[in-house]
Amino acid sequence: MTDPISVDGIDPSRSACVLIGVDDYTFLDSLRSVRHNLVELRAALTDEEIWGIPEDRIITVANPAAPADLAGPIREAGLLAEDTLIVYYAGHGLIDRHEQQLLLTLPGSVEDQPDTCVRSGDVRRAIRDTGPALRRVLILDCCFSGQVLTEMTGVDRGRQGGQVAVETLRGVEGSYVMTSAPRDRPSHAPDPRRCTVFTGALVDVLRHGLPDGPPKLGLHAIFQTVKARITAMRPEMPQEPQDEDRNGVGGLDFVRNLAVLPPLAPTPDLIIGRPRRSRLRTFLWSLTAGAAGLAVGLGAPAAADWWQQNHPASAAGSCGGHLADADAPRAVLLDHSDALNKKNVDYEAVEGLSALALVSEGPDGVEALALADNSPGLLFPLTLGSPFDLNPTADTAHTLRRATGKKFPQWYDGEGMALEEGGRTVLVGSETGPAIRRFDIATGKQLGADFPIPEALRFWPQGSAQTGRSIESLALSPNGKHLYAGWEAALAKDGDQRGRALIRIQRYTGEPGGAYTPDKQYAYLASDGMHLVELAALDNDDGLLALERAYTASLGTAVRVVQLSLDQARDVTDEDSLYGLPADVFADETPVLDLAACPAGGPGAVATPASNHNNPLMDNVEGMALGKEWRTGRYKGWRPLYLISDDNGSGDQITRLYSLAVRLKP
Repeated sequence: MTDPISVDGIDPSRSACVLIGVDDYTFLDSLRSVRHNLVELRAALTDEEIWGIPEDRIITVANPAAPADLAGPIREAGLLAEDTLIVYYAGHGLIDRHEQQLLLTLPGSVEDQPDTCVRSGDVRRAIRDTGPALRRVLILDCCFSGQVLTEMTGVDRGRQGGQVAVETLRGVEGSYVMTSAPRDRPSHAPDPRRCTVFTGALVDVLRHGLPDGPPKLGLHAIFQTVKARITAMRPEMPQEPQDEDRNGVGGLDFVRNLAVLPPLAPTPDLIIGRPRRSRLRTFLWSLTAGAAGLAVGLGAPAAADWWQQNHPASAAGSCGGHLADADAPRAVLLDHSDALNKKNVDYEAVEGLSALALVSEGPDGVEALALADNSPGLLFPLTLGSPFDLNPTADTAHTLRRATGKKFPQWYDGEGMALEEGGRTVLVGSETGPAIRRFDIATGKQLGADFPIPEALRFWPQGSAQTGRSIESLALSPNGKHLYAGWEAALAKDGDQRGRALIRIQRYTGEPGGAYTPDKQYAYLASDGMHLVELAALDNDDGLLALERAYTASLGTAVRVVQLSLDQARDVTDEDSLYGLPADVFADETPVLDLAACPAGGPGAVATPASNHNNPLMDNVEGMALGKEWRTGRYKGWRPLYLISDDNGSGDQITRLYSLAVRLKP
């Protein structure tokens, strides 16, 4: 026997939500703000502190190609919703001049061609006709969106579209419609780096609440605050949101008012690895119109089977490996994206990305730099989206040059990168040389001389570094006092310990923006058959993350992350060889992540690189960046970790970005 539907509030555990956004148009202006809308609104609605809808009950539809790709997810979500079905759309809105009906656009929509759009009446019918939900909510963020309210009141001329529209969203216990603008006014999206004006205000109210409001906020109270904030902005062309409430849906408790309620106390069922509901995060709809049509009229069991066949499990969830004092895993895969794969920016290929550095993290998303490893040496500015919903894009690259402005040799092979304080300069480690150099990001020019490299770490005849396996990683401590440079493979004189490479890490001491001099060398035992490809500094006290990778023909790629503590490790600068040294000489290591243990999803959920058929999730990961610790929410105390793969400019490999949550030892 199921629990009764609440009459006082909207229950997230028995509701369903569809977020639809179109930002990439062929014939209309692009709307990059819509990308942020989907990321930020989804993050707010799934936040346990705000509403907490289960992640398998919220569907994100980005750039639906056909009407069925837009309406189909609505019908599928309708099958899940017992309490309330919420549908949100953001994109261009047009008016059918003949039928005076609002048209929701698709990527290929053309103005004055209604057949290339989706009629709002069709969307409302999809909301009304499917599933047992007692209440239906429609939120529209597009130009002329208030027209939908006119259609619902029967003011439309004639019966062709108007009479049908009058009947939609009725015949249910209640409905609520919120629109970003009146029927004859546009909606505003002035800054492509941020949400649209309407959705930005909506998310802000959800995240910060109303200081003088009740403990729970209803849709109408939220609407009134959003409307007041937009009015206070005094846009050049007024934008006045509208709403309509039937049977009191707008007055039901919806979200927690964070301005007056204390944070939720952590509970065992919110520990990562034992989610209260489901680990599935979001679905990106990519069905054909014919397949979507199969869902109409199906009963719940048949629909469930059809859903599983057409919506394979996403690549997200626990990656195994537990701390000794808790059941929760040390790493959780949040998302992955191949959006950068085989892309070009200003006719330069986004390929060979071998290092990653975070520039900023904030509510508007994450900005980063990616280093391409071969000539001429390129730094690509990236926007990554949210770690929970990656949507990476690249901007025009900065070319790395000598101080004179001349290019580096053809085989530059930049592999490691560390962003310096202030974000104006970057340190780059190159296997050619080997060398460490400082560059001005804006001009791409080298600043100052190459950093000193100890002779023992150079190639023969000065040292015994392996050709093509020298400096592969760089990391700066947060205070900039220490720079760590990791050699990819063991020196010839060091060898390995039963298949585990004896890796040297050179520490430099200096000041941000100033000179760095070699200080100490540390050693650690890499995992079986692995090489060191990236480092990330955890703190100012010799704590590091090490990214290891190996490739074996017919077996594919292996990728692991371990946490290193150099605190008790000995300085091995004067050790002629690491072979045979006692175990207490080496850095302490704790496994954090084995990418092969992360869920690769159902069939087709992850594109399979031709270089690795055994696990589609795995590819040639070489770059790593560690974000700031989360202070609130489900991942409180954890840190976001980003990995990026190097496709080597090959059709057999993929440029892939991964985001994970990792729990590190103190």
